Amino acid sequence: MGNSSALSLPILCFSLLLFLHSGGILKLAYGQAEGAWCVAKPSSSNEVLQENINYACGSVDCKTIVTGGSCFSPETLVNHASVAMNLYFQKEGRHFWNCNFKNSGVITVTDPSYDDCNYAYA
Repeated sequence: MGNSSALSLPILCFSLLLFLHSGGILKLAYGQAEGAWCVAKPSSSNEVLQENINYACGSVDCKTIVTGGSCFSPETLVNHASVAMNLYFQKEGRHFWNCNFKNSGVITVTDPSYDDCNYAYA
């Protein structure tokens, strides 16, 4: 029994060393980490999505979601709102509160870009 406590101390020290070396405690991203994009929640109403487009495009250049733009297709409100909301989110510094949009936005760490539509990342 006396030997088990002597063996436990080196294991404890080694485990602590690994924990501290690996970064230790998890850090919350809050959308400010590398690779954060803001997209519209698919469950959002069309009315809210249109409001989000109008609001975001009042501050950023939304030429990518107009006819002929690289993100025009698919021509859906959720797609256009996602692109516009992300442009706004990036411009404002990728703070989690800049992706709220009346609780209709969500931050993703997976790049939502597709085909020729490249989601901005500033």
